[in-house]
Amino acid sequence: MKKTSFPALLCAAALASTALTGCGSAEQPAATKPTQTNSGTVAWSPCTDLTGPDGKPAAPDPAVECGKLAVPLDYAKQDGEQIDLALIRVKASGDRLGSLVFNFGGPGGSGVDMLGMAAKIFGGLGAGYDLVSFDPRGVERSAPVKCGDSVEKWISVDPAGDEMDKIAKEFAASCAKDSGKLLPHVGTVNAARDLDRIRAALGDERLNYFGMSYGTHLGAVYATQYPKNVGRFVLDGALDPTVTFAERAKTQSAGFKQAFDAFAADCVKQGCDLGADPAAVRKSVETLLAGLQDKPLKVAGRELTKGLAGTGVLAALYSKLSWPMLEQAVAAAAKGDGTQLLTLADGYTGRKPDGTYSTLMTSVLAIDCVDSAERPSPADIDKVERETGKIFPLMRSGGLGAICAHWPAPGGDESKKIDATGSAPILVIGGKGDPATPYQWAPKLAAQLKTGVLVTYEGEGHGAYLSGSTCVSRLVDAYFLTGKNPGANATCPAA
Repeated sequence: MKKTSFPALLCAAALASTALTGCGSAEQPAATKPTQTNSGTVAWSPCTDLTGPDGKPAAPDPAVECGKLAVPLDYAKQDGEQIDLALIRVKASGDRLGSLVFNFGGPGGSGVDMLGMAAKIFGGLGAGYDLVSFDPRGVERSAPVKCGDSVEKWISVDPAGDEMDKIAKEFAASCAKDSGKLLPHVGTVNAARDLDRIRAALGDERLNYFGMSYGTHLGAVYATQYPKNVGRFVLDGALDPTVTFAERAKTQSAGFKQAFDAFAADCVKQGCDLGADPAAVRKSVETLLAGLQDKPLKVAGRELTKGLAGTGVLAALYSKLSWPMLEQAVAAAAKGDGTQLLTLADGYTGRKPDGTYSTLMTSVLAIDCVDSAERPSPADIDKVERETGKIFPLMRSGGLGAICAHWPAPGGDESKKIDATGSAPILVIGGKGDPATPYQWAPKLAAQLKTGVLVTYEGEGHGAYLSGSTCVSRLVDAYFLTGKNPGANATCPAA
């Protein structure tokens, strides 16, 4: 397979890592007034603490501004304790239509850092909109969920090993100790309330929103709570909020198997260092992981364990752009150099060059556990492990359920109830080769919304807009900039 710049691909992979209405305009009826919410203000100033794609501090950009917005910790006590949400804005370069708010996924991803890195990618949209993103509550700069020093142990554990339940219990206890007061108040329902505070503070009557991966769930919950406040919405890499932990694990295992098989076939087609046929490529990866079980690779004072290596493999399957990186990383590890595979894992888990971690791995668990009333038993988790192992042995996945089984804050199912009746049309994009949010979830979310307009992308990768498809990017840009609705069941070919 063709060799490609490792840092460049890592950045690209990070950005790629989440009854239908008919044709018509996305303009709102003039007679319909949006629901109002309490409005704070944002004091914008130069950004001073952004992180670049290499995990190191990024140089300040005069075109980029940062600010904070105070919101209630507990919406049942709106005059009580407040927390600050961190925001970022890149002002429109042309005739301004309003603000366009992004959530790039996770849950737990920093929208502040991601928009700081990716603003130029969305330059076409930036001609008409102030591009805005934020760290949701519980994430990075916005009342972050902290769990002591338990992250390293959690991400290094073999998901198929006997230690998982014990380590999950220790992890949850650490989160309770460091963030107990915050934990009941993270989650998608409160994040949607925050999103409406952001809309009001930006001065927009309606919210224009681009959600990717988990951001599709947040957008769907917002549209359910505030349908009359929905402006132009695009949900790319759709998540079905109604799935159980077990259903999610099995569906994603099948999705990642499909992505791995596509990677292996493509690698062989282009001349692959891992094997002469797809079966040999898979065997190379399985052999590497099996060897790491008892003998991790030493990498600059650290260890590449089986768990971390598996995470690195899965991270590279999110985007076709990172397939060459996966081949290089596995081939190097097979020769004793685990540096690239560990770098892939570090990018996925939010590890910084100084050895500390972003809140990605803590906030994702906190949000997911609050978003569901499920608390699986050890027997339930063991069953999921066995079933996902049969589907795709490289991804045996019961970890989220194991954490939530011990989570110190209660969960609820309010965020699973989706119905945006009365909203403007909402574009829901699903990719046929998406491993993390498999295609079958897109038509389900569109149907749940009632106002969803399904768009199908025939290609590979998690998220269609960043896949390199000009069809998808033109369709999405036209919707945001002109209100042009592609109509039900629009399709874009693979890039």
